[in-house]
Amino acid sequence: MRIPPEHALTLAAVIDEGTMEGAAIALGISQPAVSQRIRALESLTGQVMLVRSRPVRATDAGEAVVRFARQLAHLERDAVAALGMGNETARTSLPIAVNSDSLSTWMLPPLVALAEHLPVTFDLHRDDQDFTERLLEQGVVVAAVTSRAVPIAGCRVVPLGSMRYTPIATTAFRDRWFAGGVTNEALERAPLVDFDRRDDLQTRWLVARGIDPAKPPRHRVPASSDFADAIRMGLGWGQLLPFQMDDGIAAGRLHPLDDSHVEVPLYWQQWNMRSDLLDAVADAVLEHARAVLEQ
Repeated sequence: MRIPPEHALTLAAVIDEGTMEGAAIALGISQPAVSQRIRALESLTGQVMLVRSRPVRATDAGEAVVRFARQLAHLERDAVAALGMGNETARTSLPIAVNSDSLSTWMLPPLVALAEHLPVTFDLHRDDQDFTERLLEQGVVVAAVTSRAVPIAGCRVVPLGSMRYTPIATTAFRDRWFAGGVTNEALERAPLVDFDRRDDLQTRWLVARGIDPAKPPRHRVPASSDFADAIRMGLGWGQLLPFQMDDGIAAGRLHPLDDSHVEVPLYWQQWNMRSDLLDAVADAVLEHARAVLEQ
């Protein structure tokens, strides 16, 4: 069985636009033609491709076909460029998933350098490192910074290094809440700062010390730079990266709660296909990551 490329690309357009009507406009064909292609694809595969919601979304089977469509479109752009048939001023858009802390600390410099000499634009999708892999599985992105070491189906993976987090508080916060030392009793009372409800870094550190993580009051600040600012301003204690705390420690404004760390290993996963542009991006990201992350 072969999946007709135009049917797969039509399905991807429906997902991108959210409706059959939107896909018809984007593709320059009639809405009945879009519906006919989707029905033909479902008949060919014997599986439902779409959940007819508002907006529509792909089923698990549909995600596999959408991923194929996006890979096909990417390979076509590479081939057109290699043949010298494309618009010389046109740029290829690369959708990449990246976690918030990487985006705010180390990820942008290699992308900036690449954009200066390659015909590429970056469409960055931000999510927690434990969830970026889902965007790869759905075919939304071509590569991702993720915490998953096992390759996703159709992808290859390389280690980038680890982000090393340290529990940090301001001098004033330490003096107020930990005047008698960073004891378990004090930690049960002292406010902490979480990034969002999925952030488990503070919880992991508390559990490792034998503390019930439900006891401390929790602030939530769901933006990476603002999260770090909240800790540096004394809203609560929390886990920060060296990029976010070294200057404050050197100036005496910030203090580690102890000498422990929470290590979060990161991996680069990308579609397992030949693409000079995607490989160039991967090489640049890997080189920079290995220079700035814990190895």
